[in-house]
Amino acid sequence: MTPFGESNWRTAFEPGRIAIETTSGEMVKELRNPRRSFDGHVIDSPWNPLQRAYFNGYALWTYLTTPFLIALPGFEVTEIEPWREGSETWRGLRVRSHCELQDFYFGDDRLVRRHDYHVDIAGGFAAAQYLSAHITADGIVLPSRRRAYMRNEDLSADHSRLMVAIDLSNVRFS
Repeated sequence: MTPFGESNWRTAFEPGRIAIETTSGEMVKELRNPRRSFDGHVIDSPWNPLQRAYFNGYALWTYLTTPFLIALPGFEVTEIEPWREGSETWRGLRVRSHCELQDFYFGDDRLVRRHDYHVDIAGGFAAAQYLSAHITADGIVLPSRRRAYMRNEDLSADHSRLMVAIDLSNVRFS
């Protein structure tokens, strides 16, 4: 992802490693086994730039590959009760992989509208992420706007606790 921090910096995300490097490939900082750097974190723990880069890398990878990702082996998908949001009712799917459990809700147009999960790296708090402003990039439809809020026990979103805000633009696949 570029830019990251400085205008000529980018992140390099791969399993077991995160790096911040210049756009010419010179390493600025790196962290091996970045997931372990979150051990003991709770919701209010501060993150350093490499931890933010790691979160951005794995979150964006998941965001850009879902729902295609859940068609791979190792995922169990079942239909769950629909979710009512305002005047709309969205169909629900529960996805189980390893010990993770996630719920996805889809509008009548079959586009994902909400994604519920737990944020393991920040103490495991429950989140409800809303997806909107769908765009088409190289023939693939994806949401360009994501807003994740803390989720209440009744599964509603606490709109006073915005945890993540992501806006994508100039998306292209290669």
